[in-house]
Amino acid sequence: MRSTLSVFTLALAALPSLVSAHGFVAIVTVNGKDFKGDVPQGPSDPTAIRQISDVSPVKGAMNPDVNCGMSAKVASQVIDMNPGDKVEFDWRGGDMSFWPHNTGPMLTYMASCGDTTCDKFDSTKARWFKIQEVGRKDSNPSQWAQQDLMSGKTAAITLPSVKPGNYLLRHEIIALHLATQKGGAEFYPSCTQVRVGGNGAGVPKDNELVSLPGAYTDDDPGIFYPDTFNPSSKYPFPGPAIASFITSDTVGSTDTPVGSGSGSGSNSGSGSGPSKSGSASASSATGKASSSTSTGGSKGSCRLKKAAAKVNARAVVRPRHLSRIMRGITIGHSAH
Repeated sequence: MRSTLSVFTLALAALPSLVSAHGFVAIVTVNGKDFKGDVPQGPSDPTAIRQISDVSPVKGAMNPDVNCGMSAKVASQVIDMNPGDKVEFDWRGGDMSFWPHNTGPMLTYMASCGDTTCDKFDSTKARWFKIQEVGRKDSNPSQWAQQDLMSGKTAAITLPSVKPGNYLLRHEIIALHLATQKGGAEFYPSCTQVRVGGNGAGVPKDNELVSLPGAYTDDDPGIFYPDTFNPSSKYPFPGPAIASFITSDTVGSTDTPVGSGSGSGSNSGSGSGPSKSGSASASSATGKASSSTSTGGSKGSCRLKKAAAKVNARAVVRPRHLSRIMRGITIGHSAH
């Protein structure tokens, strides 16, 4: 993943004071193959990850941006995958430093786009079902699985045996470091457009489908959570239960879903390398692009300092410096 991430930094070096206190999904990796997203505020290049307008958190459970992120735009591509594939989400700070938060759950949802490919689907009409939720670590309840992202690891799922079709794959971090007060939770959703093949048969029940916003309220025990820093408290996950057709051996552990973040894809950053038959991909990984449209959304309250100029967001070495939040953190594991 070193060369894949390196495509981000030259551009970010040109952005003045890009704050890393919040973040976005920079790369989705499927079975070791990287698919890059677009940097918030940067150009909208071909990708399957819906681009958000900035890296600030969505505030308020009923905020329309809880759907796919801050003013998320429909992407131009889709990624082909199959049940059993390992899917990793590489969350990064706004300056491509490691993810800055360590407290709160990570949730994964899917929504059918119907007969149309998801590059033509309005996500505000989506009916979502949950396929994974992870919270405190079994081995150390004083830590959350989210904390591993701070050392460069990735959040990982195994795609369940879902019926073939077009889906939005939504990965979400809910940061709870301020959730001891009502309205303090920070939502970070990200949506990736996928096409699932294979011969899976799993479909959610009607009562397992939710709308976003709508699945959460600011009063939910897992959103307003006074016991955030009490390791003996059993965390009440917000939203629906995991869809009943999904088995634990399919999605993996509910407490430690984090991958190595090694980015060992054979064509990572290599231009047009080999791809699955019929697959479409983002950026340097191979694939066929389809047309893109855009949707709007409302702004959250926690603002990122804005970029002064458009840049080619396809370049990055390691950031020259970490944010003040990242200073003092000893990076014990380098994923790149």
